[in-house]
Amino acid sequence: MNGELLSTKEAAQFLTARPNTLEIWRIQGQGPRFVKIGRLVRYKRSDLLAFIEAGSRQSTSEAAHVN
Repeated sequence: MNGELLSTKEAAQFLTARPNTLEIWRIQGQGPRFVKIGRLVRYKRSDLLAFIEAGSRQSTSEAAHVN
């Protein structure tokens, strides 16, 4: 485990997305895994990298894998 925990804002910057996008994904059960620490939401850098890797495709016709 990398050990580095990122806030929603930091994770969004890492993914070049908006923080609101991550909030919506959490509600919908999509997006990268996250950690709840009390009321705080944090993202492990390794989970963000895994999320990026899971989205890798060779072509636009390649089906997404549903976990």
